[in-house]
Amino acid sequence: MLRCADGSFYVGSTRKSLEERIAEHNAGIPRSYTSSRRPVTLMWSQEFDNFTDAIAVERQIKGWNRAKKEALIKGDFALIRRLASRKSG
Repeated sequence: MLRCADGSFYVGSTRKSLEERIAEHNAGIPRSYTSSRRPVTLMWSQEFDNFTDAIAVERQIKGWNRAKKEALIKGDFALIRRLASRKSG
């Protein structure tokens, strides 16, 4: 998960090295959500053995509200559970 210069979050996955993909985002390659919101900063990442698992987690997190994303960044899993039980997204 990246934090963009405008304070928004971008969630994605990559088959490349994390460092290479972040450098591409900061260079505006390819034109995407982050292109006009540079620079970006890595806030959270997780490695997966299976790329389809990475895509599944990406889609899940994209559906979360900002509070849940911030709790994930902090590693506050108890707060994530509380926010999920309130059906807050």
